[in-house]
Amino acid sequence: MIIGIDGNEANVKNRVGSGIYAFELLKQFAKYKNYRFKIFLKDNPLPDLPIKSRDFTYSVFGPKKLWTRIGLPLKLVFGEKIDVFFTMGHYSPHLTNIPLAVTIFDLSYLHYPQLFKKNDLYQLTNWSKYSILKSKHIFTISKATKDDLVKNYKINPSKITITYPGYDKERFKPQSVNKIEPIKRKYKIRGNYIIFIGTLQPRKNIERLIEAFAQLTQYSSLITQNYQLVIVGKKGWLYDSIFERVKNLKLEDKIIFTNYVTDSDLPALISGAKAFVLPSLWEGFGIPVVEAQACGVPVVISNVSSLPEIVGESGILVDPQNAESIIQGVKKILTNDKINSDLVKKGFLNIKRFSWQSCAQQSLQTLEKLASRGNP
Repeated sequence: MIIGIDGNEANVKNRVGSGIYAFELLKQFAKYKNYRFKIFLKDNPLPDLPIKSRDFTYSVFGPKKLWTRIGLPLKLVFGEKIDVFFTMGHYSPHLTNIPLAVTIFDLSYLHYPQLFKKNDLYQLTNWSKYSILKSKHIFTISKATKDDLVKNYKINPSKITITYPGYDKERFKPQSVNKIEPIKRKYKIRGNYIIFIGTLQPRKNIERLIEAFAQLTQYSSLITQNYQLVIVGKKGWLYDSIFERVKNLKLEDKIIFTNYVTDSDLPALISGAKAFVLPSLWEGFGIPVVEAQACGVPVVISNVSSLPEIVGESGILVDPQNAESIIQGVKKILTNDKINSDLVKKGFLNIKRFSWQSCAQQSLQTLEKLASRGNP
């Protein structure tokens, strides 16, 4: 069986979210010898992508603009025969009779359209809809998104498979003080800190997190007064107001923006934190939550979308629309040793549910059925 894959999500330098998902799946797929994989790209593959082999090859072509609309469909029509095509992102190729499968991460663009740039919103709304309705099968990364797809696009639930993402078990685990301290110095962190990880964009609710942190440091307890907030993530869109909020609250000396953090630095940076906080307005999964738990750090997360499903009772759920709720959630971890210890133990148990190997295996089983019968 020949599986065609749009690998562009994986072929970026600073991977987050969907990029990590696509990259890790390609790494897993390259290990299988009973399938042939043809990876389609608009740029040459980066050095860390799987090495080309007899069963795992790359096809690079243009035009880069409107690639899924023009270049890819032409390649699929006139190129090598493909039994099934898998798009590891929202935008599947147009005008092809090959059975298509697509991954839809979340429908945040329907719930919070005002949080996206106009051009991006148009593309997300219209191109995703085409992919969802055209595809023979849909992969998604949480039951919350599956339910969202059924509700908003009237998709038959049998056409949707949930494949939970995993985490890198070799990298994400508790780090020693000898590894943590140099990383703290590198990013100019003093003493104890709370950590957030995510692209700087409105959906991540960073401004309300900053507001909550400002109030947290005003409490009389020295435990909370001396903390810093470390915000890890590259700039996405509509982020200027985040920096303005820090300036207006005069928190420049208490909030650190690291920008994108390399894979080698991230485990130690997470491990040194006293709490991980993700107060997102909407998440399809939240890989950094699992990575934090793997590093032995208790998590405070939103009580909306997929996050309660992913964390269950192993984290503290808060109302992302309410700064006081976020404050109280963080305070429980910072001031109650028993709660802290219990959450760390529950976190280690929770992460056993998530594996890239399992995600890849489920995906391939479904793709094989799709290729052989036209619909799993």
